[in-house]
Amino acid sequence: MDQTHIAALYHFFEFDDFEAWRPRLQTLCDEAQLRGILLLAGEGINGTVAGPEAGIKHLLDTLRADSRMTGLEVKFSYADENPFRRETVRVRLKKEIVTMGVPGIDPRSEAGEYVDPDRWNALITDPDVVVIDVRNDYETMLGKFKGALEPDTEDFRQFPEWVANNLNPQTQPKVAMYCTGGIRCEKATALMKRQGFAEVYHLEGGILKYLESTPREQSQWEGECFVFDQRVSVNHDLAPGQYALNWTCGHPKPQGEDPAKCPICSKREHDKPAVI
Repeated sequence: MDQTHIAALYHFFEFDDFEAWRPRLQTLCDEAQLRGILLLAGEGINGTVAGPEAGIKHLLDTLRADSRMTGLEVKFSYADENPFRRETVRVRLKKEIVTMGVPGIDPRSEAGEYVDPDRWNALITDPDVVVIDVRNDYETMLGKFKGALEPDTEDFRQFPEWVANNLNPQTQPKVAMYCTGGIRCEKATALMKRQGFAEVYHLEGGILKYLESTPREQSQWEGECFVFDQRVSVNHDLAPGQYALNWTCGHPKPQGEDPAKCPICSKREHDKPAVI
């Protein structure tokens, strides 16, 4: 049986006509037998689609035919079955393609410096660099880069507050940030630059590109990587990992583990302030 091709994509750019693209992309994806989600906003495009190789290629060729999207960032992976249950691509219009909730943040003009996977290991092992995992608690639980700080957020919109409460641009001027595919850390670097951090770096293509490019024996990655589809996680080979969704709460859990023993739910309950 042919494998399902999966493409995670995003690009920040001035997308004034994003609303007009919605019906065009919906028709294209339906005809190409693709599944997944695409988010369109004035700041760009973000999403993950899965299906036949020819359908993926047709979508990417269509997007890149627009000169504004020649820099589209794409990560590929594969699965034996389509990781999306809904038999269509949901093309949605949004205020932001990744929601931080801070007005005026513009990665197109303020983002930090890209670091490709080949140079990432040297950067994050520099003792002067603060390494930050921009993802949420239910993601970092599955895996992270060695020595990375975990903001322990439940939602990306909590990240700016965590930065304000835990980091200091005077004493921690050099930071390296990463996330799943690159989009959250790209927006986060724009926030960090605005906050006065002098040297701000982010992993180009995110964890997925790093795993795709880096031999396991040279890797600084530990564990698996959470993904936002029915695979739940992928291992270092980008094959489906050892986690499933907990049907009681929607968080990831090791396959076969009792759903009542969710570590994320337990942690969040423990962290709640006492009611007096």
